[in-house]
Formats: sequence, C-alpha cells, structure tokens
Amino acid sequence: MGIGGTAKKLQKVAEMGEELYKRMNDLRAQVSEMRETVTATHERVDGLEREVAEQRAILEALAEREGIDLDAVVAETHIEEAEGAAGDGDGDGDSDGDEDADIAPDADTAAADDTPSQN
Repeated sequence: MGIGGTAKKLQKVAEMGEELYKRMNDLRAQVSEMRETVTATHERVDGLEREVAEQRAILEALAEREGIDLDAVVAETHIEEAEGAAGDGDGDGDSDGDEDADIAPDADTAAADDTPSQN
C-alpha cells in the first residue's frame, strides 16, 4: 500500500500542478489583453483631451469675438447643475435643454452689432 498510495498522491499533485499551470497561463493572457486595452484606452483618452482642448480654444475665441463671458456662463451652468442635483423637484423645466436660451440673446445682439461693420 505504501507505493500505491504514494503513486496516487504524486498523480494527484501532478494533476493539481497541471491545473495550476493552465490557470497561470490563462491569467497571463488576461493580463496581457488588459494591458493592451489599457494602452488603447489611454491613447484614446489622450486624443480626446487634445480634441477637447482645441474645442475649448475655439469656443473661447468665438465667445470673445461675440462678447460672451464664458466664465459667467460656466459658473451659471454649475450652479444650475448643483441646484438640480439637490433634488428640489420643483419641475421648473431647467433640464429640458433651454440653458442656451440665456446665451442666445447676447450672441444675437453681438452678431447684429457686427453685421453692419462687415458690409
């Protein structure tokens, strides 16, 4: 029984070792795939950050040209978002996309002021 029992134990240890080896290889493949995904995501995020910076510069230039105070518009938007997040639930309709209505009159006035000088 000593040799037969030992052989069974060794066989069991060998099977466990093979299973562990398979799991380690699977884990290595998953880690490698995750690294590739993280690298690709990082590259996409970098590209999006550059694009957002370019768009911000364009918006700032247009706002300056039209006489719009971007800092005031951003501050007002943050205040409205904070009030909405507070959950006052008064149903005043601020979340229906009409935030631009506050900006449009100034932009139209500035555009109308610039129109005669362009002709």
